[in-house]
Amino acid sequence: MLALGAALSACSPAFDWRTVANSDNGYTIDLPAKPGNDQRTVQIDGTPMQMAMQTAEAGDAVFAVGTVMLPNDDDTTQRAVLEFLRTGLAHNVGAAPVTHAVQIPLAAGGQVLGLEMKVSGEAGSQHESRTVYARLAARGRHVYQAAIITSKPLQQEQIDQFFSSFHLY
Repeated sequence: MLALGAALSACSPAFDWRTVANSDNGYTIDLPAKPGNDQRTVQIDGTPMQMAMQTAEAGDAVFAVGTVMLPNDDDTTQRAVLEFLRTGLAHNVGAAPVTHAVQIPLAAGGQVLGLEMKVSGEAGSQHESRTVYARLAARGRHVYQAAIITSKPLQQEQIDQFFSSFHLY
């Protein structure tokens, strides 16, 4: 019985997907564990802006959604924040910030244009290998960053579950 119990616990899934609706910041997404919340001020082009984060860890990966609250919904401000997030993610692993266009679904139907990227490199003082998968989008007075940071390869179904569930209000 003990051996069976140990074998079953070793097979338990590391991913316990749940849909998280964040009505304050205007999105829903599936996260693989109960999320933690954080908020901080970031300086973007000399302007302080609030960034809220929801993060969940599963396996060797961190799944996160960051929302930057903008002072206005001007296209120039949105582009500056998108660029800040794009280059910041790539810089964290010492990679070039290469992106391509992707459609981000809206909960009420329709889509907004976003950016998708996958970068790999070394991170931290111990130069550990990391891969970052991310989608970025702007809508109104919010810029969103849905990202997975992992030290080991993820199954494509985990990546797809996370990104296909990301919907903006």
